[in-house]
Amino acid sequence: MIKILVVEDDETLRKILKDKLTQEGFTLLTAKDGEEGLEAALKSKPDLILLDVIMPKMDGVDMLKKLREDSFGNKVPVLLLTNDGDPEHIKETLKANATDYLVKSDWKLEDIVNKIKETLRL
Repeated sequence: MIKILVVEDDETLRKILKDKLTQEGFTLLTAKDGEEGLEAALKSKPDLILLDVIMPKMDGVDMLKKLREDSFGNKVPVLLLTNDGDPEHIKETLKANATDYLVKSDWKLEDIVNKIKETLRL
């Protein structure tokens, strides 16, 4: 069973992603901020992380940097899903070793599912 961790502070979007990905046959874990997300990632070792960038407590970029310091976290694919389309921020997050950077307004739910499947080579 493929495990996906969704780290997203927007409760509605978190639920929509959870419902859709569960329907697609994935096991879903969720977290509402970067601190919770980092703890969940290191504890549950998901196959892929869908990570928001702008969140309270710890943002997605800081979470990604801390995650990449761990031997498991250094290998897990991380797709950043954010409203921030600033080219400088995109460059910074890709430098932090994100697998990909998806701007929410550019992606439909079905496209996100397909991107996850492509990333996991399903």
